[in-house]
Amino acid sequence: MSKHKYIYIIVLIIVTLTIGCGHVVDSEALPEHPTFATDIAPILQKNCLPCHRENGAAPFSLATYAAVKKRAKTIAKVTANRYMPPWPADPTYTHFVGERVLTDQQIALIQKWYEQGAVEGSSGYSYEVPNKYRSSIGKPDLVIPFSPIDLKEGDADRFFISKTHVHLEKGKYISALEFVPSKFGFVHHVNGHFLLYADGTKNKPQRSSAMIEVNEGIDADVFKSLELEGNTGAMPFRIHSAFNYLPGVEGVQYPPGIGGFEVTKDFAAVMNDVHYGPSDANYTDKSVLNVFFSDRKPDRPTAELMLGTNGVSKIVPKLLIPANQKTKHVSRYTIAEDISVLTINPHLHQLGKSFWAFAIKPNGDTIPLIRIMRWDFNWQYFYTFKQMLRIPAGSEIVAIAEFDNTSSNPNNPNNPPVAVGERWDYGGASMRASDEMFQFIVTYTKYKKGDENISLEPKRLD
Repeated sequence: MSKHKYIYIIVLIIVTLTIGCGHVVDSEALPEHPTFATDIAPILQKNCLPCHRENGAAPFSLATYAAVKKRAKTIAKVTANRYMPPWPADPTYTHFVGERVLTDQQIALIQKWYEQGAVEGSSGYSYEVPNKYRSSIGKPDLVIPFSPIDLKEGDADRFFISKTHVHLEKGKYISALEFVPSKFGFVHHVNGHFLLYADGTKNKPQRSSAMIEVNEGIDADVFKSLELEGNTGAMPFRIHSAFNYLPGVEGVQYPPGIGGFEVTKDFAAVMNDVHYGPSDANYTDKSVLNVFFSDRKPDRPTAELMLGTNGVSKIVPKLLIPANQKTKHVSRYTIAEDISVLTINPHLHQLGKSFWAFAIKPNGDTIPLIRIMRWDFNWQYFYTFKQMLRIPAGSEIVAIAEFDNTSSNPNNPNNPPVAVGERWDYGGASMRASDEMFQFIVTYTKYKKGDENISLEPKRLD
């Protein structure tokens, strides 16, 4: 047996032993009569208001005491079973920016407050939403609208591509992009890129905006119909994967100089793959792209490494999940140079049950990356580390995913279960939510000495 397999077994044993280790609540440390003003508001403001507010991702607001009291019973229930706040990553394994995990003491405090009548307490407390914008970063410098898309109740999966032209007075540096759907729960995913037109006076886009519904596969003729060429006939420079979205994803902004790119004064934002899952209501989506500018030229570009589906590494065994079976799959890749990891994104569909990723250094040491014991299709964050994480050259990145294709899986889209997996012969995968994927995306930059000390905690732009 290889050294790496021994390490894998040892780590698995440690994981198994730590799962389910409970914590004891010190009831004597709880206030005798907790109030919203003193005890509950600070918890909700940090962990709930970022989503439960006007223009937030959640379906209702908790921005006032009256709104909170109305739902106090529900809040007590969903926090007790850790359904809310949603944070799939195991906080005992790794920590990330914006982590929203309640301690056992905080949960007990909420229960006691509710049981005593959800008392408000003093009226002089501070309880405010993080910002008034449709953004997790702050006030955007530019908001790019996309063409509205009408969805109908009963719709199956639908796919679109969309283009919006932007004209600026001069070229600028972009530090962050944030795709924001107008309502949570309809957009399954978005992959987008930027087109830069070299001369803003002579080579502009032929049309300012366009939107086309497509089948799952997108061919050259479809892109041609968007008229992406400039009016001189020249094709613009393309920045691939400029912005992305999955359910639950929030905007990410790195320190000055890291990531980002420069745009010409004429450019286009293109959603080259926007997917809406099955719809249970009539709705018009008016998604936007928030843009944040910077005065500093980005001098440390970022790159993406994708394991698994459509990526650089195979899935073993092949991602085919027979009906009425549970399966486990592994994908691994050895990196050739030292990298500093910024953000990671695990991605599975509805049959996913768990996800685990780590790196094994050449000396055999293990670097924890992420562990999700209960996969939640509705919350697929891009997890940003609190500080840059160095992974040395020669390290092997390992991702492990488990799937449940039985009728006992409440998220199984098929009843009775049917065989599910990567559908296409060339090793790619269907983008439909009812099919399956296994991806692990690592956003990184080339390592520089001292990166381990660089904080990735964001600074608000309100």
